[in-house]
Amino acid sequence: MTRQNPMSSRTGISARERELRSAINHIMSQQGLIHGTLITRKRVCGKSTCRCAKGHLHESLYLVATEGGKSRQMYVPRDLEAPVRQWIQQYAQARRLMDDLSCLHWDKVRKRQG
Repeated sequence: MTRQNPMSSRTGISARERELRSAINHIMSQQGLIHGTLITRKRVCGKSTCRCAKGHLHESLYLVATEGGKSRQMYVPRDLEAPVRQWIQQYAQARRLMDDLSCLHWDKVRKRQG
């Protein structure tokens, strides 16, 4: 029984690297990516007859990210909540895959491979 070389002779990259690159390309071809976190804010509107005056606060969804050391926030309408959540998940997945790919390249440098 012969062991297969983890490096492809045709491309010079491992099956794992090809897998990671393919997954990254798939995510990048999707509808969107967004770096950030969703938070829910509860507030009182100020109307004395509103339910929020009795403790049932209004909820609003915000997208939050830090850029250049400053926090940036944006209101997310209810009809955009699902796509924004999907874009945040896709960004996180792409980031994990790129970190895995980076580890493979760190190993190549460590092993003095090209």
